[in-house]
Amino acid sequence: MDNNDRRGILLVRLIHGFVAIFFLTCVGMVYYSGITGRVGLASYLAVLALLVEGIVVLLNKGNCPMGMIHRRVGDPKTLLELFLPPRLAKKGIPFAAFVAFIGFLLLLFRTLDTV
Repeated sequence: MDNNDRRGILLVRLIHGFVAIFFLTCVGMVYYSGITGRVGLASYLAVLALLVEGIVVLLNKGNCPMGMIHRRVGDPKTLLELFLPPRLAKKGIPFAAFVAFIGFLLLLFRTLDTV
């Protein structure tokens, strides 16, 4: 593997890391809004971003769309496989979806409670 391949892999991993941080922040915003009842534009944008990401993942047959980019640049691992064994990494997307869904319910119940 030459330096260009390594740089490409590093770049994809960094971009994927920032994307993951963005979506984790969105999940955190949904929980924050659901717990505190402070629902505003940021809450709605977080929900929208997570719903769009969920649709993209569903259209990708339950897989993170960035995995395809990892493979394209020759990266043998996805982002979650850097931290988890492959078997657990495969369960990362469904687990994240479950956590986000619970946050949506919390926000929904909090919003309906104030109406």
